[in-house]
Amino acid sequence: MLKSSHMTISDAAAQPARNAEPERQRPSLRRSFQSLESPAYRAWFFSQVFSASGTMTQTVAMSWFLLRLTGDSVDLGLMSTFTFLPVMLLGPYAGALVDRVDRRKLLIVTQVTFGLLAAAAAAIIAAGIARAWMLFLITLLNGIVFAPDSTARQVYVVDLVGAERLASAVGLYEIILNVSRVAGPALGGALLATVGVAACCAVNAASYVIPLFVLLRHRPAYATTGTAGTTDRKARPSASLRDGIRYAWRHGPIRVCVGLAAASGLLFNMGVALPVLATHVFRLGGGGYGLMMSVFGIGALPGALLASSGGERPTGRRVGVLALATAAAIAGTAFAPTVWLAVAGLAVVGLLSIWFIAAANTLVQLASGDGMRGRMMGLWTMALPGAQVVTGPFAGWVTQDVGPREGFALPAMALTAIAGAGWRALTASVAQPGVSAGPVAEAEAA
Repeated sequence: MLKSSHMTISDAAAQPARNAEPERQRPSLRRSFQSLESPAYRAWFFSQVFSASGTMTQTVAMSWFLLRLTGDSVDLGLMSTFTFLPVMLLGPYAGALVDRVDRRKLLIVTQVTFGLLAAAAAAIIAAGIARAWMLFLITLLNGIVFAPDSTARQVYVVDLVGAERLASAVGLYEIILNVSRVAGPALGGALLATVGVAACCAVNAASYVIPLFVLLRHRPAYATTGTAGTTDRKARPSASLRDGIRYAWRHGPIRVCVGLAAASGLLFNMGVALPVLATHVFRLGGGGYGLMMSVFGIGALPGALLASSGGERPTGRRVGVLALATAAAIAGTAFAPTVWLAVAGLAVVGLLSIWFIAAANTLVQLASGDGMRGRMMGLWTMALPGAQVVTGPFAGWVTQDVGPREGFALPAMALTAIAGAGWRALTASVAQPGVSAGPVAEAEAA
């Protein structure tokens, strides 16, 4: 791991390899906020709160507007497909791109593009000329931009805070997501009731100005190969992509964590099984379903704090234990005999799942060499949320044809199977991958 902008690749490669299972550190809430000690990350963190909330504001409004425009709920599924299909297909290519270009400049381009797309949505809706195909096109373009943006955004955090504070930064990012899931829909609902859909899109467009300002004002303190844009630039993108896939497959902890991320998408796509569980099993109305969603989010907040308080680097064993604990909580919730036990179970699921997924994300980033980190996070993005294009419909089929309890329990079975099959890879003491930016063989030799 590069510690400063003055350290070269050869210096880092010459350092002794560290074990994948470092010395355990007790969780500390003081460490949860370590990353905020960096002025650049502090500014980036608060800018993301506004940006993510703006995105959720537009998401709520666009879904409502599309349903009112066409009256067909299938169109909502198509919108979800247009969002996640580019992420699944382009995730690995986006990772290769992130390893080859200046991440800060790439993020500047994506923020401007997102803002323009949101402004375009606001304009066509305000003008009264919006049609379903226009909304699908804007959603598809957003998905295409989201693929490199989400990958670059995750790796850029390392450039801002360094390896020692990455766990804190990843955990706090989960707080951003959960705050946006509350603030965004609330703001969207208020705007829909007062000034309309176009205003929601305009607010989202304006929300990208804040992170854009931060990117222009602050430069990363922990420069790495990818940041400088010099990683393997002469290699063909296809060769760079193949190197990344082989690299992930040959490094067990990364391979297993990416599989766990894909399985967890079954859980985080809460709109598939949970509504049916709430209405058909527990006989709840819209308010009861909203309560269950809120309880999951409330439980997720302490989970994010626990994830950010665990020290410099989570162990593979911790990720495996948390994955199995999450699976047990999901199964307990799915087959709870009463609604109040199910509600309590959702709070536990929220806590454990966010703790688990943040720890797995951190482990993948720190187990990757600097020249490979973009490609590894590209694979991560392809798995979560990209794989929801496939796992979402499958979960819907199980929920409808087998049962809502079984549909909700599906991620428990997937997490248990993957964690069990990959337990040896997660817990084995192996050398940390080298930081070379070249092909896989060169990375392993380092």
